[in-house]
Amino acid sequence: MPQSSAYASSPAAADSGRAESPVPRIALVGVHGFGERHLANLARLQASGSLELVAVSDPRPPGEGVLGNSVAVFETLDGLLEAGTAPDVVILATPIQTHVPLALAALAAGADVYVEKPPAASLRQFQELLTAAESAGRLIQVGFQSLGSDALPAIRRLIADGEIGEVLGLSATGTWLRTRGYFKRTRWAGKRALNGIDVVDGVATNALAHAVVTGLNIAGARTLDDVAGVDTDLYRAHPTESDDTSLIRVRTAGGRVLTCGLTLCAAQQTRPSISVFGTAGKAELFYTEDELVITTDQGERREVFGRTDLLENLLEVRVSGGELLSPLSGSGAFMAVLEAIRTAPEPQQIDARYITWEGSGNDAHPVVEGIAELIQRAALAQATFSELAAPWARPLEPAATLAVAGRAVASYQDGSHIRPTSSPRPYLHPVRTLAGTVVTDHQPADHVWHLGVGVALQDVNGINFWGGRTYTRDAGRYVWRPDHGTIVRTSASTASPGAGTGGLSEELSWNGPDGVPVLREQRKWTWAAVDRQTWRLTLDFTLTPAGDRPVSLGSPGSNGRPQGGYGGFFWRLPSCGDARVWSPAGSGEAAVHGSVSRWLAWSGTFNGEPATLVFTAPGDCTDPWFVRVSSYPGVGQSLAWEEPVLLKAGAAVQRSVTVLISDALLETAGIEALVTNMEGRS
Repeated sequence: MPQSSAYASSPAAADSGRAESPVPRIALVGVHGFGERHLANLARLQASGSLELVAVSDPRPPGEGVLGNSVAVFETLDGLLEAGTAPDVVILATPIQTHVPLALAALAAGADVYVEKPPAASLRQFQELLTAAESAGRLIQVGFQSLGSDALPAIRRLIADGEIGEVLGLSATGTWLRTRGYFKRTRWAGKRALNGIDVVDGVATNALAHAVVTGLNIAGARTLDDVAGVDTDLYRAHPTESDDTSLIRVRTAGGRVLTCGLTLCAAQQTRPSISVFGTAGKAELFYTEDELVITTDQGERREVFGRTDLLENLLEVRVSGGELLSPLSGSGAFMAVLEAIRTAPEPQQIDARYITWEGSGNDAHPVVEGIAELIQRAALAQATFSELAAPWARPLEPAATLAVAGRAVASYQDGSHIRPTSSPRPYLHPVRTLAGTVVTDHQPADHVWHLGVGVALQDVNGINFWGGRTYTRDAGRYVWRPDHGTIVRTSASTASPGAGTGGLSEELSWNGPDGVPVLREQRKWTWAAVDRQTWRLTLDFTLTPAGDRPVSLGSPGSNGRPQGGYGGFFWRLPSCGDARVWSPAGSGEAAVHGSVSRWLAWSGTFNGEPATLVFTAPGDCTDPWFVRVSSYPGVGQSLAWEEPVLLKAGAAVQRSVTVLISDALLETAGIEALVTNMEGRS
């Protein structure tokens, strides 16, 4: 496909062979809506002698006194051009679906073009316009005003200088609100198509398009070839065709990931921003205000930058032959996103149970429950709404489903959608009580690498299979390292060990960052009903070295962090009200954390519903319990509490844990009875 570099120098207008006016003659198409901002800017620049506004066109003429007497007024661009006004630059502030036809007409008349975003409603149209501009030797500037910010080269410099370390990922987030009246302002608002013609209006392609294009720019994605792939997860709360609450994940050709979490259905409007997450800090650009906030171990630094007006930039380039700040070719990456949205399944309507309408009449606006927090999680985890299991999102298809008495009680996820720095691995989520109460969490904002129920270790021969930062003895703290492994299933089989009991057996490979296996695991899940309110889940796993060399299994605790010996079996719970944790060793986090006991119980309310989890260990188990309540809710068995476990070639380490999941708020006597009964049957 014909495509020039996003920031290639453009030929000066004099090279086109067309006579130019001493002062550029400007025509504006569309004087209402955003066109009013252009009128104000044109008046400013005309007063300075930079240009002359010679004509406007709009089916609805501007109000009396808006324009000077010398400005010609037409209903259409065709009429304007046929009248011999001969503009040097045509500005298009018109509906999305008209951008390309009008731009082509302006190019054919020998004019340069300033077109509002998005420049086209499809990739085919974009390529047609790009070809036409190159053939005509004319300039097209796209109205992504944020690309004129001086903050952008500043961010690129700080990334290149390593001020925030290695880049882990980027996010573009925007939580805005739009009313019913917003979607009634024009015929095309909220439309994906109008009379069979593509419009592709939406939160990412129009309202918060600047968030997307600015994020792409910082990620180094400007042309079509800069984009390796786009994932879309599109929803709507408004009664429109277009998406108003969406997650778009872009993978660049350079290997970076940009996660765009955007909504027009927030409880309150906040400043949209682009975040660059690094191993040594974070840079966040509030692009509407050109404010850059840099956070590192040295503290926080804020700086506000200037911005170059894109029309002034276009006029300068016409004379100097320099570079456009927002050239048409530089919108190629954005058009790859628009095309992915255009060709994606229609946005799914969000269930009314998760929408609250505030205000009345045309001022009413929907609020999607918890959307601001969900977008924060998505940005941190580089995950879609479906992957985060938002209650209104399309369900993520599990690799397997665990059922008790005909009721689904757990979903088995293969972990293939997890970001690399969270150490992708299989896990169970959601896990439910028999009444349906969810008692697991995954990818929470506080630790996005916590994944439901499973097996994970932070130090396997120096490889992190837990996710997140690694605690090292040398640093005496957690640090980001390129040391994350992946646990993948190599085979699986289902079985029914007994009447009313389900089973899943797996073989797994623990692979290092280079893809080389370090450990082999045999894992077995079994589950069955206990009584009308309770079911049990048992996990047995065996780890053996994958090669002929010893393997060390360690934890932050074995690397010098006091009371930080987590690793092995781990269960991440969701937010819990009235949380109570106890065991035969005592009651409360301080009493049970690091203790060894036959069982440990956790009870409370989850999303308003009561439940109790009872974690039980074999009688000969000496692994301490790892328990967190105050900082986050989680329970694990610590395989390497203070010392690493050294596995020689051919040796194995085996562990087993059984969890009772009950809808009742159990007390100690009831727990003892359940555990004794269970042990008697084993």
